Amino acid sequence: MVRAPLRDAWLVSDARVLASASVTQTRAARRRGLVGAREVPVPLVIEPCRWVHSLGLRCTLDVAYLAADGTVLKVQRLAPWRVALPVPRARRVVEAAAGSFARWDLRPGMRVEVRG
Repeated sequence: MVRAPLRDAWLVSDARVLASASVTQTRAARRRGLVGAREVPVPLVIEPCRWVHSLGLRCTLDVAYLAADGTVLKVQRLAPWRVALPVPRARRVVEAAAGSFARWDLRPGMRVEVRG
């Protein structure tokens, strides 16, 4: 059986659905990420992951680094062609279209579950 590179999920915080998302399932999907994207139609959850870059992207991202328990450790805006610093305690990263986190009111200290 061949494993699909992405699976569908929901991002949930305090019993509130933030968005539908895609979750990486394979090493190749983690490496590819959103490279070449002009827009981000749904957030991408990369796991395991401690740092990201926006090399090859044509759009600005909101990036959240989550601990193993889902606590948001750091959020940042990442412009195209940038490399972010690693967040050592992070276990997964959520990449979304710029402005998404403001709409979701997502900030450090909140807990985010990836369901599905």
